[in-house]
Amino acid sequence: MENDSADLIPLSVRDLGRMAYGSALELQLELVEQRQSESIEDTLLLVEHPPVITMGRKATDADILASPAELDAAGVEIHRITRGGEATYHGPGQIVGYAIINLYNHQRQLRRFIENMEEVFIRLLRSHYGIEAGRDDEHRGVWVGDEKITAIGISVSRGVTMHGFAFNVAPDLSHFDWIIPCGIRDKGVTSLEKLTGERPDLAVVRSQVVTAFAEVYGYAISEDVRAD
Repeated sequence: MENDSADLIPLSVRDLGRMAYGSALELQLELVEQRQSESIEDTLLLVEHPPVITMGRKATDADILASPAELDAAGVEIHRITRGGEATYHGPGQIVGYAIINLYNHQRQLRRFIENMEEVFIRLLRSHYGIEAGRDDEHRGVWVGDEKITAIGISVSRGVTMHGFAFNVAPDLSHFDWIIPCGIRDKGVTSLEKLTGERPDLAVVRSQVVTAFAEVYGYAISEDVRAD
């Protein structure tokens, strides 16, 4: 169902370009505090990270398959964070989105909020690329068959969300061999590049993500700023 323009919520979108994970995490924490105090509006950060492994609350050391020496040689950082889930890889060729959003604008329903985040990519893949993606009954995220194309992990503090999604546009899929992605041993990962046979333009796909996000959640984009 389309939203009436009078009912749309303002959303600030910030394109951070390529940024180290630690710097982006610090920015998220600052913005969460600002959103909690109502000094900013709902915000979506878009970023591309250098190679990094993030460990959610359920992650264990066994989720990392590569040796420390191998990861050091590849310049891979490891961060333990507060989102749900296990180990996730981020790297060049991914569009990562961090949603700093007041859940009160979404009926305080975290489950529905996450389902909507999945819907963003299900809708985008179908409408722009003719790819039929869906959900998995046991595992969060967006799937094409038995391969995940978008990982999703959220945490909530005083009613405000942080973390978000990682959309595999054209990452080096061999890097996922460094981990057990999201703790799932019997399924794989895929990317838009792998499914289409072409390397997509990240800027074009980024615009598609913003449009689909606004449509699904009922936002009006109020700002699109690229960080210096």
